[in-house]
Amino acid sequence: MTPHLAGGNRRTTAELKPAHFGWRVERRVGVVTLNRPERKNPLTFDSYAELRELFRTLAYADDVRAVVVQGEGGNFCSGGDVHEIIGPLTGMTMPDLLAFTRMTGDLVKAMRACPQPIVAAVDGVCAGAGAIVAMASDLRVGTARSKVAFLFTRVGLAGCDMGACSILPRIVGQGRASELLYTGRALPGDEAQAWGFYNRLAEPEALGGAALDWAAELAAGPSFGHAMTKRMLHQEWAMGVDEAIEAEAQAQAICMATQDFERAYHAFVAKQKPRFEGD
Repeated sequence: MTPHLAGGNRRTTAELKPAHFGWRVERRVGVVTLNRPERKNPLTFDSYAELRELFRTLAYADDVRAVVVQGEGGNFCSGGDVHEIIGPLTGMTMPDLLAFTRMTGDLVKAMRACPQPIVAAVDGVCAGAGAIVAMASDLRVGTARSKVAFLFTRVGLAGCDMGACSILPRIVGQGRASELLYTGRALPGDEAQAWGFYNRLAEPEALGGAALDWAAELAAGPSFGHAMTKRMLHQEWAMGVDEAIEAEAQAQAICMATQDFERAYHAFVAKQKPRFEGD
C-alpha cells in the first residue's frame, strides 16, 4: 500500500489498493468501505493494521481533504471477527494480548492524528470495535434503523476499549457514556441523534451520498484551518482554560499567515466565494 510521492513528504493516495477494505478518492474525499457484508463487515488483525497505516498515510496526502468511513451491505461494522480475532485471543499470552490491544488503540490514535475531518456513515449494525471507529470519527451521519453498541462488557471485558472511556463521554456526556459502556445495550438511531452521537440522520438509501456530500463540503473549505481545528479539539482535552486560550492564539496566528486567509480576504472584498488551496 505504498503511495506515490508527490514531492517532499506530500503523497497522493488515489491509487492505493488496500487488501482488506475498499478505498477510492472522489471530490477530494477519501472513502473507506468496510467490505465483508456477508459477516456485517467485521475487523480482522490485518484490517486493523491496514486501517491504521492508511490513516497514518493520510497525514501526508495531498489529494484527500476529508474522509468518509462506511460499511457495505446495509451495516457499518460488527466489531472484531469472532472467528478470526476473538477465538485466537483466548489462547494468547499476556505479551501478545497487550500487543493486540495497543495495535487496536493505535488505529484510534491514527484517526485522531490524521489532519482530515472524518465522517462516519453508520447504518445497521455498529458494534464493538465498529462503534469505536464511529466514535473516533469527527462527525457521524446515521440512520434511524442503525444500532450502536459498545459490547465489551457483554463478553466479560471492560468498557474501556480503544479510548472509549475518554472519547465517548465528550460526545454524549459522562452519564450516558457510563450507561452504554456498563450495559452494552444498543443505541437506536433516533436516540443516538438525540444524545449527540449522530450529527445527522439520513435515509438508508441516501446515507452514502449524504456523508460524501458533507465530506466534500468540508474538503472544499480551508483544509489547513480544518486540520488546525482538529488538532486543537484533540490537544485541548488536556489543557486548562488559560493554556487553551494561549494555544489557540498561537494556532490562529499560524492560520493568519496562510495564503488561504489572504484569499478569503480578497474574495470577501470582491464579493466572491473564496477558493481554498490548503496553503
